[in-house]
Order: sequence, then C-alpha cells, then structure tokens
Amino acid sequence: MSHQYSNSFSGLSDEEVKDIQLIENLLLSAEKVTQQQFEQSIKLLDWCNVLSCSSGNSIQRLVHYFSKALREKIDKETGRVVSSSGSGKKDVPNLAERVMSPNPTATMLYEKIPLYHAGHFSGVQALMDGVSGSQKVHVIDLSIKHGAHCTILMQALVSQSRCPIKHLKITAVGTTSKQIIEQTGDCLKSFAESINLSFSFNLVMVEDMLDFNKDVLELDPDEGLGVYTSYGLWGMIAQQDRLESLMKVIKSVNPRVMVVGLFFYGALFDSLEDCLGREDEIRIVTESMHLGKGINNIVASEGAERVIRHVNIDVWRKFFAQFGMKETELSMSSLFQANQVAEKFACGSCCTFDRDGYSLIIGWKGTPIQFLSAWKFS
Repeated sequence: MSHQYSNSFSGLSDEEVKDIQLIENLLLSAEKVTQQQFEQSIKLLDWCNVLSCSSGNSIQRLVHYFSKALREKIDKETGRVVSSSGSGKKDVPNLAERVMSPNPTATMLYEKIPLYHAGHFSGVQALMDGVSGSQKVHVIDLSIKHGAHCTILMQALVSQSRCPIKHLKITAVGTTSKQIIEQTGDCLKSFAESINLSFSFNLVMVEDMLDFNKDVLELDPDEGLGVYTSYGLWGMIAQQDRLESLMKVIKSVNPRVMVVGLFFYGALFDSLEDCLGREDEIRIVTESMHLGKGINNIVASEGAERVIRHVNIDVWRKFFAQFGMKETELSMSSLFQANQVAEKFACGSCCTFDRDGYSLIIGWKGTPIQFLSAWKFS
C-alpha cells in the first residue's frame, strides 16, 4: 500500500513502516467514528485487523486491542450490539476492581518488571521520609495486593539506625478479595517475625467505599500516620462520589504523608515484551485479561458503563487541592532507590526517570507509565 509520506520512511525497516501505517490508520479510524462515518472507519479497521494480532510485536498487539474496542463501539452506536444491561451490567462496576485486585499473574509480573519495583522502592522511601522521627508507625494501605511494598517498608524501618522503630501497624482497606488480603496479612506477620519487627496487621473490609470512615481505624496519636495507595485512586476515577468520600476520611485523620501512585497505559505493551518476551504466558494473560479489557472499556463504553478512566496529572493536583493537600518534593533518596533497583534488571536500562514539579515520572524508554507523588494536608 502506497503512502503519501513514504519519503519520510527512508531508513526504516519494512516492519517499522507497517507499524507506523497501522497507528495512523487506527487513529484515522477513530476520527471517522467521532464523525459517525462508520463505513469508512470499518474499512480502516479491516485493514488494521489484517496486519495486527495479539501475538505480534508491541505496536501490532496494541492496535489489535484498540481495533477490537473501536469495532465494538461502532456496533453499539449503530445498534448492532445493545449496550450492557440486565445481568451483564452487573460485571461493569467490578472491572476496575478486577484490573486492580491481587492475582497470581500480577505477582509473577511484579517479579520480572523493573517498573513496579522502581515505583515501590521510591514510594516506600517517600513514606519513610514522611514519617521520619516516629518510633511507632501506622500505614493505611488502600491497595495492598500481595504486600510486596510492605516488606520493603519493613526492611527499611528495621535497618534505620536513627530513631529505631518500636512498632509498625498496617491497616489494609478493601472492598473485595478478603481472603487474599488476609493471606497477605499472615505472610507479613511471618516476615516481620523473621526480622524481629514488632508488627500488627488490621483488615478493614467495607462493602462500599461510601461506608469507609475514621471510626473503623484504630488510630493512636503517638503513631506517625501515613497513607499509601499504589494505583488505588486511579481505579476510582469513575466513581466520583466514592473518591471524594474517601478523600474526606483521609483528610479527617490528618496523616503526615500520603503517597500516591497513578498509572498510564503508555508504553506498557513495549515493556512487557522487552522484559518477558513475546511468547511468555504471563505477558499473554496480562494483555488479554487485564490491559485488553481496560482498553475495551475506555474506548467502547460510555456513561456508567465506563469504569476505567485516565486523567492528566494536573487534574489530580487540582482535585487534591480541594482537600487542602500540598504536594511535597520527593527526596533524592527516592530517585536513588528507583534507579538502584532498576539497575538490577537486565532490561532496567529502559526505565527512565523524570521530574514533573515535585513528583517522579517513571517511564519506559521515555514514555510515562507511572506517576509517583507525596502529599501533606495543610
């Protein structure tokens, strides 16, 4: 197929040229959908489908999932498929929870992808900086999953020579996956015992985040209180009332620091292939069962059915400002921890670290994937 900008492709391989054309035709198809020119859009998607698949390179896989989502959007808008209703609609609010909830695939993924390690180590350092000087530390964790970051925190607290830790309390807050979180708590208790750390674990399960309040938290004025949420808030963007309710509760307990991790799809497909390989089963499951479903929800769903959303960093800053929160500068130790852990991975050199104001942007070959920031209540 000839291309109007074919001269600009000189020096590129045939595969790279096809990938560029794939992206261009996908974007053009999306534009045709917004203009309700569905027949033209379908023709472009048919072309995309021929050259993309779930087992191709990172560009081909990304186009494959976006192409499927665009086709479903067209089917809904033209009446070929009716939007979710009845029993099918019950699954919609749970999609964000399924994407964010602990699962075996996520655990194996964590072990092989430097991005997650870098985010956790720098996030824990920000938490340590926020509660420094406290011999009793209490962390309210809004997205504990399997607790890998908690073990990093435990080791860091035990190893600090200045102001030795007397007790660490972790309160995990969740709406689903109670059994898995309980197992996480048991593992953390065993780990704490192995390093001789005085430790307690509390689990707060609420059916709805609107039911979450400060009365369910065992607060002690002598504790250095911190809040940690790794992508937990990202999963609540579509539930504005619950997100605002949660923030009001957090403000009322007045933590010394709140560490926030946000997530963008960005170059995640590229990083998965670089770290795992194209044929890796973990990569295949992650993209098809989690990222693919998220892309489909973003593109093909509207209104209450769309539960996966992304917003600009500055939008989060304005939102946090409504609750009197002030962004604090991450220490050089946070950046050092991120760089140090990335260097331990064979593909760690692809991890990039940039600043956006006071916050840290963790990317893959320069494309942002994670945003890490620390906040205090004024």
